[in-house]
Amino acid sequence: MPEPTPPDAGMLRASTIDGVRAALSAALDAPSGLDDAERVDSITALEDLVRVATAAQAALARELDASQRAAQAGAGVPPARRGRGVAAQVGLARKESHHRGQRHLGLAKVVAAEMPLLWAAWRQGKVTEYGATLAARETACLELEDRREVDRLLASDPEALDRMNDRDIASACRRHAARLDAAAVVRRQRQATADRRVTIRPAPDAMVYLTALLPAAEGVAAYAALVKAADRARADGADDRGKGQVMADTLVSNVLGGHEANGGPRIELGLVMSDQVVFGESDEPAHVDGFGWVPAELGLEVLAGALSRGDEVWLRRLYAGPQTGELVAMDSRARRFPRALARLIRLRDQVCRTPWCGAPIRHQDHARSVADGGETTGRNGQGLCQACNHAKQAPGWEAEPSDDGVETTTPTGHRHHSRPPTLVTVRRGPPIRLEFVLAT
Repeated sequence: MPEPTPPDAGMLRASTIDGVRAALSAALDAPSGLDDAERVDSITALEDLVRVATAAQAALARELDASQRAAQAGAGVPPARRGRGVAAQVGLARKESHHRGQRHLGLAKVVAAEMPLLWAAWRQGKVTEYGATLAARETACLELEDRREVDRLLASDPEALDRMNDRDIASACRRHAARLDAAAVVRRQRQATADRRVTIRPAPDAMVYLTALLPAAEGVAAYAALVKAADRARADGADDRGKGQVMADTLVSNVLGGHEANGGPRIELGLVMSDQVVFGESDEPAHVDGFGWVPAELGLEVLAGALSRGDEVWLRRLYAGPQTGELVAMDSRARRFPRALARLIRLRDQVCRTPWCGAPIRHQDHARSVADGGETTGRNGQGLCQACNHAKQAPGWEAEPSDDGVETTTPTGHRHHSRPPTLVTVRRGPPIRLEFVLAT
């Protein structure tokens, strides 16, 4: 099959892209008529096409950034603030979060400007977008001259690069970087300590992944301590838990036990469920703030467990609309969202309201700004992450509340509509959601 080449400007017209998409969709509606060898070759060709397409996206993202910066300069935006909102537009265009749009835009600018051979290989379909990301990340600490040298060593032979997997690319870049400027690599590793953190994300079956990013020495030591505790607990054969189970239980008991022993502040867990579930009239799922949906039975188990332990349980009533099932907002004349209204917006929206974002809510935002007459109401309020809220403040962005959500218009005129998720399945009359705040 012919080697893919970078598309020219004419090929990137929306009408042409729509035609290609329609042709591929039509081809999928019927058997291919290919033999097995041709099927394998076609899969390879399509994979190369995907890689070239991501390079084309990167090239267009760079052009958009340059154009938007020029427009912002013409509008009198200070140099330090130029470029704000561009990554958010890229994320929306790719149907991804602001964070991913920012990462994609940064990658497009760095690789094209500082790693030209890798950029050429990417445009030829010889490397994936993630492979290019790893190469840029592992050389970020180097001066431009050394980065160009790693680029030469890595990508001077596109065919050899095509045979490397992502791990090979990262390893090669790391090795070359350590040889060219060991001091820079050491400085970077030492500075990385400042990035230590603990994060959480949902897992299947009402579980979560609790992840800690730690310096190597502390991380290995903590893991070894958990392994030792598990081996000790299972040494006499009396404990029928698996090794992983003992390690997880030891971690939780030490963290929560130490928190209580040191008189730490109260820990709150927000559990939202229908009143019909509490009274046994419905099995509608419950929602755990910061996690997501869980079966009604698990929600009731959490509530019952807190009550049986004697934990404080606070109850709030959150009324939902009879038609949409969305939580009903409260009004206020204040510019700043009152605490109760801010909490209701966070419970209603769950995550950042920007389409495809999904980041945790950090700001309660006025869709129409107060300066433009926007009111401090649930209708005009939306939960946003910090990045999306800052992007919305760039020139050319507009947002308007409507009866069924918020419509945001970007500087290019593209419109994106968002509405809160439905928390209630409407069955009869205006349902009530009960928010239990469990304090331990």
